[in-house]
Amino acid sequence: MTVGGLAGLTLGKTIANTGLRWIPFFLPNLGRALGASTSALTSVLGLGELAGLLTLAAGRSLDRGRERAVMTVGMALVGISTILAIVGSLVVFAIGQFLLTLGVALYTVGGHAFISRHVSFSRRGRSIGIFEVSWALGLLVGAPAAALMIEYISWRAPFVAIGVLAFVACGFLLRVEDRSQRIAAADPNEPKVRLNANAWYAVGGSAGIALAGLTTIVIVGTWLEDKLDVSTGGIGVVAMGFGAVELLSSTTSASFSDRLGKNRSTRGGLVLVGIGLVIMGFTSDSLVVGVIGLVIFFCGFEYAIVTSFSVVSEAMPTARGRVLAANVAIGTFARGAGSIASGFLYEAYGIVGPATLSGIGAAFAFGCLSRVSE
Repeated sequence: MTVGGLAGLTLGKTIANTGLRWIPFFLPNLGRALGASTSALTSVLGLGELAGLLTLAAGRSLDRGRERAVMTVGMALVGISTILAIVGSLVVFAIGQFLLTLGVALYTVGGHAFISRHVSFSRRGRSIGIFEVSWALGLLVGAPAAALMIEYISWRAPFVAIGVLAFVACGFLLRVEDRSQRIAAADPNEPKVRLNANAWYAVGGSAGIALAGLTTIVIVGTWLEDKLDVSTGGIGVVAMGFGAVELLSSTTSASFSDRLGKNRSTRGGLVLVGIGLVIMGFTSDSLVVGVIGLVIFFCGFEYAIVTSFSVVSEAMPTARGRVLAANVAIGTFARGAGSIASGFLYEAYGIVGPATLSGIGAAFAFGCLSRVSE
């Protein structure tokens, strides 16, 4: 796989991820614009995550080498979602969020399948780590840009910007020549291959990491404004800092996961997640302590989730596309459940509520990954 090809895939995912990542940090602004409570908005985000379950339908297409078609559909859905978001109705916003999550999920699983088919497992951690740098860039670039647009233009401005970029990327995907070799469809008389226990443990581990991350991430913006008195502009700066930490984690995964062992180092990242959550639970009203806990949490989560994708990609090579599709589907379900629960837990128990559920997710992930053989 060429450097240019990987860079192009990563740029497209950066656009898609930016559309998804800036929203949780500015829930208070969206709540005021849409006339919705924190729990209502986190429920919308959580239900939107359930769209990822539909990626299961893409598994067989991916196993037949149709990654680019899956990515193109995903990018188109990202663009359509932004049109719906700017209407200003909570119900229409929810529909748009559903399409946005589905679009990002399809682009992600298409990219993972494409990389896994063209890069050997011994070097795959580096390639997937570079591809997933887009997750950090979506926050590092997207959050401060969104803060500026909301402050000086309108809450709708970030949606418009992402929509334009998504449709441009979609057009590019349609025009680029696809030189990938198609894989023949399976004989209909052949027995269907079922995912084995190793695949399910890997998928369960990655889903647990997703639950651990999103349950707390989705409420961070509200927590920073509500309890630590951080302004909209300040949240943008803090989010940019977290994006920088995530970028460091992604590049560390790309640089070292192949040498340190993908599974073992993923579990090391989960230990950092737990440490960060404990610090956040004892924050009280201290911004400095809260930021330290968040930085450790973000660093561990980003490294763990990025490296886990490589573990999943080789858990069952004979049905890689279906394993990757199942991973995205179940991972988005876990994120959805965590997002829905986070608002209610936060309103009832403060940051300790979401942090506790995140800790349970991290422990579950650690247990599952301990059962996976590479």
